[in-house]
Amino acid sequence: MKYNFNDIEAKWQQYWAENKTFQAKNQSEKPKYYVLDMFPYPSGAGLHVGHPLGYIASDIYARYKRHKGFNVLHPQGYDSFGLPAEQYAIQTGQHPAITTETNIATYRRQLDKIGFSFDWSREVRTSNPEYYKWTQWIFIQLFNSWFNNNTHKAEDISELIKIFETEGNANVNAVCDDAVEVFTAEAWNGFSSEAQQDILLQYRLTYLAETEVNWCPELGTVLANDEIVNGVSERGGHPVVRKKMTQWSMRISAYAERLLQGLDSIDWTDSLKESQRNWIGKSVGASVTFNVKDHNEVIEVFTTRPDTIFGVSFMTLAPEHELVSKIVTDAQKAEVDAYIEKTAKRSERERMADVKTISGVFTGAYAEHPFTKQPVQIWIGDYVLASYGTGAVMAVPCGDQRDYDFAKHFNIDIPNIFEGVDISEAAYADKENTVIANSDFLNGLNYKDATKTVIAKLEALGQGEGKTNYRLRDAVFSRQRYWGEPFPVYYVNGKPQMIATEHLPIRLPEVEKYLPTETGEPPLGRADVWAWCTETNTVVSNDNINNITVFPLELNTMPGWAGSSWYFFRYMEETAKRGEAFASEEALKYWESVDLYIGGSEHATGHLLYSRFWVKFLKDRGFVSIEEPFKKLINQGMILGTSAFVYREEGTKRFLSKGLIGDKKVQPIHADVSFVNASDELDVEAFKNWREEFKDAEFVLEDGVYKVGREVEKMSKSKYNVVNPDQICEEYGADSLRLYEMFLGPLEQAKPWNTAGITGVHGFLKKLWKLYISENGVNVTDAEPTKENLKTLHKTIKKVEEDIENFSFNTSVSTFMIAVNEFTAQKCVSKAVLEPFLILLSPYAPHIAEELWQQLGNAESISEAAFPKFDGSHLVESSKVYPVSFNGKMRFKLELALDLGKDEIEKIVMAHEKTQEQLQGRTPKKVIVVPGKIINIVG
Repeated sequence: MKYNFNDIEAKWQQYWAENKTFQAKNQSEKPKYYVLDMFPYPSGAGLHVGHPLGYIASDIYARYKRHKGFNVLHPQGYDSFGLPAEQYAIQTGQHPAITTETNIATYRRQLDKIGFSFDWSREVRTSNPEYYKWTQWIFIQLFNSWFNNNTHKAEDISELIKIFETEGNANVNAVCDDAVEVFTAEAWNGFSSEAQQDILLQYRLTYLAETEVNWCPELGTVLANDEIVNGVSERGGHPVVRKKMTQWSMRISAYAERLLQGLDSIDWTDSLKESQRNWIGKSVGASVTFNVKDHNEVIEVFTTRPDTIFGVSFMTLAPEHELVSKIVTDAQKAEVDAYIEKTAKRSERERMADVKTISGVFTGAYAEHPFTKQPVQIWIGDYVLASYGTGAVMAVPCGDQRDYDFAKHFNIDIPNIFEGVDISEAAYADKENTVIANSDFLNGLNYKDATKTVIAKLEALGQGEGKTNYRLRDAVFSRQRYWGEPFPVYYVNGKPQMIATEHLPIRLPEVEKYLPTETGEPPLGRADVWAWCTETNTVVSNDNINNITVFPLELNTMPGWAGSSWYFFRYMEETAKRGEAFASEEALKYWESVDLYIGGSEHATGHLLYSRFWVKFLKDRGFVSIEEPFKKLINQGMILGTSAFVYREEGTKRFLSKGLIGDKKVQPIHADVSFVNASDELDVEAFKNWREEFKDAEFVLEDGVYKVGREVEKMSKSKYNVVNPDQICEEYGADSLRLYEMFLGPLEQAKPWNTAGITGVHGFLKKLWKLYISENGVNVTDAEPTKENLKTLHKTIKKVEEDIENFSFNTSVSTFMIAVNEFTAQKCVSKAVLEPFLILLSPYAPHIAEELWQQLGNAESISEAAFPKFDGSHLVESSKVYPVSFNGKMRFKLELALDLGKDEIEKIVMAHEKTQEQLQGRTPKKVIVVPGKIINIVG
């Protein structure tokens, strides 16, 4: 009976689907465990072998937890809104819903082929109206909330309105816009409805504001920082510029401190936590106000070192700072405008990362030092960001290396305010011993006392105060795209109104084209039926807009992170019960939060931060009971591809085999790895037929073949180094793929893929099969296990359990191989040993484990079996094999009980026939016995 892995895997995948083997229940006597993967965006390219790595790891853990007696929820779905489908729709005219559905079908087939234990009954798709109905609902809740700094949480906006009606806003301690004017209750009650709406927008957790955004003209949309690489869009490589637009934003900044403190309560890697801490960027210092000379304007800066204020030599504003256009002099205007235009083409991330370039322009304007009243030059520089702090910095060249370099580069005067200190050595480095010579009230004070003194003096002047600042900015929530969640918003006289929740979802309308309109509106501006009737509470034709009962709807859509910020709650509810809530109170109470979350580190400051924000908000408003969504989080590493390169001699159509390059100038070109064999030999004809430009190419061979170059890099369709898992499953089986991906190395590290290496793992599975099954049928019997059989089994139980608990899956694969080798050498046939061994293997190679489990006579799925219990007594040695030496040379071995004493060992050894042969009647001078170690007969 042969190991026909294709038949076996198809059989058990069908069995699991038909029997709903992995369908979780929302009530169980078993303890619950929730395992989740960051769900995939279904691209048209389908999965490559790098994608399943995290899914295999989570699947092993989910299966293991079932064996350990847990009620496991391990769901899967699709982050199905997004820009790639829209771009494809623009190119082909095909509706994104159609291509998304096609791509999902491909992903589902590929995922099923690998044998994951997903509960598909709970599948979610962010583009499904029944799903995004609740994304729209959460948006409305955010709109109808404000953040109370006194209670440190979000509260219903109706409570704020009551305060306004009875007290005004003078004593309201809220997170709100900076420019909020103080008003009395009498004034509030006298305001028009429109004026009141404008004021409330300054407090709401989601609000409309004019903000600096990353605008990609080619894509016609705003991009998040993490969607930009080296100043161009990650998707398509198109130029991106900074631009001011009216956008929906969310006050994630209100939760900065809670997001920071919450990191202490979750089991995430230190590097991941540090990424979020840096992104949140908490700083304690002071806000300082500088008056602008000859202007009725002020510049506010935030500094963590207010004690350095006497070292301020100049100020730098972000090029996009709103004051720049007001204070720039006529003489400097052309230079300033040119610099602003140049800076607009660089992303914030690029500017933050660039620590080497020194660039800036003098505005011609001056500020006034709050204490000395001396003029301070005002410059602009792209190392200052409008979105961080106040968009302005006070530069202290004698205390900061970057400020010093900037001043030296532009010949800005640097007064030495320190006695006997070289200003180029950063005089403020020693925080405890700062001596400031030209300030009578700071001279001789240490850092802490100087800081307190400066803040007090600034407050007395009305030009500053102590302040805690965060780098975290409010999140822009609008996208000028088609394929995203529509906002449940219509406009009355330009003021946003929320559609009542009972009328959700507001479905995405049909449009003729998926591009922005000719007048620059988002794609929804092309919809003919996209107006809201307040009488029928339905979406109606734009022709009916009268601004009395029918009003225009919002034209932007939500960003990709909207649907992924709460999807883990939707999985908690059984599909049949999904109704009048995003998840029922019962389901939310039972599953609570995700116990194990596995996904890529690229989401550290995007998805993970936004979802934590939304969960904290939902808790504040009483919709969930948890503060953090993901208890434990692991970032899987990347599986790298081994790219192939051909070498075109510069200026010719000649391609030189790698060994013939020498000192010739060549251009390396990626070749599709499918054209290259295991010996790095290129199928020249296949390559020439691949693309038109290569048809007439000349290939210079070495030893009759063309040898390619190899390089390990990111697996990517653009590098033609993608390996399709379907091909691997077809040739070697899904179990081989699963084991090999784990065997490649530690889960969290990057590792290169080499298809040739999978043969070793496949060979192991064939050897495993032969251990259980021969040509005559099942080998396994009810024979009593030997001591060695039990020793191998229990050391394997111990190691595999430790490995899974520590997510060291690669070493488990090695352990399985060792165990099978030992069982084979022992000629083990005992069911009492080989049956529990299958349970250990089952999370890793579930198909072969299920088949062999059934062959051993078990009717139920192996997934129902309890994980074997480790018995340490089987690893305790009861005997010792001693080397028996004569005059230091080992002559034979003797197995003796470990509990024998020295005299008993000597007596047995001396009576042994092999000892007598060696002595030939002589009496030894000495017998050295060390129990448990050595026996040496001397003389």
